[in-house]
Amino acid sequence: MMDINAVDGDTQEFLSVWRRGLPEPRALRPVEFGALSHPGRVRPNNEDHYLVARLSRGFETLLTNVPEGHVPKQIEESGYGMLVADGMGGMAAGEVASRLAIETLVQIVLEVPDWILLVDELSAPELTARVSEYFREVDSEVSKQQANDPNLAGMGTTMTLAYSIGAEGFIGHVGDSRAYLLRDGNTRQLTQDHTHVQRLISAGAISRQQAATHRLRGVLTQAIGGAQSGQLRVEVHRLQLREGDRLLLCTDGLTDMVSESAIAESLSQARPAQQICQDLVDQALAAGGRDNVSVCLARYASTK
Repeated sequence: MMDINAVDGDTQEFLSVWRRGLPEPRALRPVEFGALSHPGRVRPNNEDHYLVARLSRGFETLLTNVPEGHVPKQIEESGYGMLVADGMGGMAAGEVASRLAIETLVQIVLEVPDWILLVDELSAPELTARVSEYFREVDSEVSKQQANDPNLAGMGTTMTLAYSIGAEGFIGHVGDSRAYLLRDGNTRQLTQDHTHVQRLISAGAISRQQAATHRLRGVLTQAIGGAQSGQLRVEVHRLQLREGDRLLLCTDGLTDMVSESAIAESLSQARPAQQICQDLVDQALAAGGRDNVSVCLARYASTK
């Protein structure tokens, strides 16, 4: 057996670098979540679904005679995901579409053998590519199910996803549900609505004020299950999260009923995430609740 102390200088240097490269236990970044969904005051059923989840991997040394400090005692890395999906279609088809989209996404993630739970400049592009691919796989499954069942013809769903690993955040988006970020008292929309009205706004043909009452405001240009095979265009963003950030995902049952200024005011309140979600839903209902409304909120804080 080799005596480490007797090896040559090059080998000693290699061992020294290797030891320094061992992952150190990282304090988990605590994330407070809130989530709520309501069918509204008009619709007979709720076609919205949401999900908040934690993905993790761990390492714990149980028994060893390796000197202390050469292998970690315990490490856990976690990622946090949340998403909203707003289904559409006749009868219960919309409800099926949004639920199926989430079920399919979860199954895809569970089948991936190498979860990315440490993000650097090499893994970030891979994770971004995976988000797009996952959305396309979900789209394929929803399209397949509607093709196989005449009762589900025309079904589809929006899907907006937020995934964070420490201070790294990723947004995946299709449709007109939205992601908002509150930072330093300022709220901004992270996603773009995939609607005909948004195309008109982007082209300068109408104003945002005109868009609020435009007859095409609810007509989507992109949706899970609504595109031709292989034609889905997924919007993906990467962002750096900061101390105090609040990230909101919501369906259009909120944004069609509640102004962005009112949403921003609620997000800025020093209250638990679940209470803020309740306040947002209550505002949508008070304004008429003409659609299902769903919200997911994450509040980020440093462990230091």
